[in-house]
Amino acid sequence: MINKSRLIKLTQKVLRFNSENPPGNELALARFIERDMRSLGLAVKVVTFAKDRPNIIATLKGTSKASAKNALLLTPHIDTVPAGTGWSMNPFGGQIKNGRIYGRGATDDKGNLACAMEAMRSLVEDGVRLSHDVVLAATVDEETGSKQGIVPLLNKGMLKPKAALILDSDEFSTIIAQKGLMHARVQVFGKKAHGAYKWYGVNAIEAATGIIEELKNFKFVYHPHALLRPPTINIGTIKGGDKVNMVADFCELSFDLRFLPGMDPQKLLVAIKALVRKHAKRFKIIIDDLQYPYEIDKQHPLVSTYVNACRALKCPVELKGSQGATVITFFQKKKIPAIATGYGSRKTAHATDEYAHVEKLYKGAKVLERFVKEWK
Repeated sequence: MINKSRLIKLTQKVLRFNSENPPGNELALARFIERDMRSLGLAVKVVTFAKDRPNIIATLKGTSKASAKNALLLTPHIDTVPAGTGWSMNPFGGQIKNGRIYGRGATDDKGNLACAMEAMRSLVEDGVRLSHDVVLAATVDEETGSKQGIVPLLNKGMLKPKAALILDSDEFSTIIAQKGLMHARVQVFGKKAHGAYKWYGVNAIEAATGIIEELKNFKFVYHPHALLRPPTINIGTIKGGDKVNMVADFCELSFDLRFLPGMDPQKLLVAIKALVRKHAKRFKIIIDDLQYPYEIDKQHPLVSTYVNACRALKCPVELKGSQGATVITFFQKKKIPAIATGYGSRKTAHATDEYAHVEKLYKGAKVLERFVKEWK
């Protein structure tokens, strides 16, 4: 049985560990999680891809021969964004006020971490035996791309669940669709000249402004999605030129493109290249990141089992789409069905005085326990 008092004390404990990323300071918290999970008699692995940044994988073994093949994964991340300044509460204090627990990571993602740890403890204490493994993977580096966490764990086959529940959302919102993203840089090359004789040169900055204007008005071809807003392009950075009285021979702009399920990023890239070519004779496009969009049928057993667990406990579950990127897409590459959910408080993640409601964390832990028991 989920113990509310224990859950809240656990949430306070994990909030008091500084695990800001950058710089990537998860070691002390990871060691605490390892000790806590070992105390339950679980099979615990410590997997490290960067010095002092361990991922903790704790497994409650199932009873069948195929228990590992049918494993259910629960995975929160243990790093947070930097606390920053301006807090009225101690960002590493875990204070409780008016039913809220405050601290960096209360919503993103340590409240969810505590819920998962408490659910595992409750399963063990109650002597629950399931036919499938239940795996808790507390991972590092989510806030800066998961390159030391969930990505290599999946790519190296250290996590191979039948299904995954990513604990990185809020208010019981359950993400079943997500936009894809393309992060790219357009490098425009011109020709230097004296600013007073600009006709002798080719101004790369001026060419870039034409490209930016067209990107702002880019006409997407797409089918509307019930859970996602239309595709977007955002110009993130621009830099170029050497001196005010010189014609700039180089300019680089970066853009963030978010696109819908069913859209082909390669076709988008072809269209963008044609657009750039209208303004620049010499250019280069560098793709820094490409993640494909994701969606799972709302009738999938993973979705329906989770929704039924929420409704049985009268929790306000809502199926939603994510405009931003989560680690769901990394599971898609491995053909592992996944959804994301969580129990923090909306609009507080990454904010000053971040908090989570105590009662929602309690209900969230109960939902997790019920969901794990009912999953088949």
